[in-house]
Amino acid sequence: MAADQLTAAIDAGTPLVVLSPHLDDAVLSCGALMAHAVGRTAVRVATFFTEAGVPPYTLSGRRYLRLTGQTDAERLYRERRAEDEDVLGRLGVDWVHLGLTDGLFRRKPTASDRHRDWMRRVLPEPSHVYPTYRLHLATGRISRYDADTLTCARAVLERLASAPQTILLAPSGVGRHVDHVLVRTAAELSGHRVAYYSDFPYNQQHRLDPGFVMRNELAGVEWSRGLAAKAALVRGYRSQAAALFPDTRIPEVPEVYLLAGGAPADGKGTGGASWLW
Repeated sequence: MAADQLTAAIDAGTPLVVLSPHLDDAVLSCGALMAHAVGRTAVRVATFFTEAGVPPYTLSGRRYLRLTGQTDAERLYRERRAEDEDVLGRLGVDWVHLGLTDGLFRRKPTASDRHRDWMRRVLPEPSHVYPTYRLHLATGRISRYDADTLTCARAVLERLASAPQTILLAPSGVGRHVDHVLVRTAAELSGHRVAYYSDFPYNQQHRLDPGFVMRNELAGVEWSRGLAAKAALVRGYRSQAAALFPDTRIPEVPEVYLLAGGAPADGKGTGGASWLW
């Protein structure tokens, strides 16, 4: 990786806060960089969507639970939080779970009555903000019912960025998962100086949103140190690893970071960039 001001800032002791949509995204996308940063500066992972909903689940929700070998979403998310605490603890990273509900299980704010409750039990999809994964949650389009979620994410981000000169690392939304796009949008709207990471493993099949790259004038740099040790951290997320990597092989690919100022990024890294504080 070419020398860049992101690395220089970390090595100089500037605090690093990684904004993680889910309980594994920070390590998947930034594990090697965080391992480098530990001992050089304060590192914190703030995970936004750390809770599940109660039954009845949508068909997409039930499919996800089957992939993880679970039937109870709340039990699964207790396990996921414990996994995250263990992995980040071994890495030596501070963490905070922010308690928002995962997009697969988020419900619309609706009034309760006996007829509607019966309908939700029979057909839960209409009561959910994102009724299906493929047609709704994986489109990158934030629902109007998620306005409060975005407001909450923005407020949390303001607290996380309160320390002067904090480096905020936000997801770039590769793969178009709405939860990733929500966190990215909160970071974009914050007015703070933000660096972005390319969401792994989704960046192995999808490309960056060119509009997002252009409006933020982003350039890409690659981080290749410590990748071999990262696989063991990823495997610590036992409930997710088998679904993400069915052949059990975790690709050893460079992490990609997108920094403001410089030539446009293509998602594979440009070898260098200027970093504007």
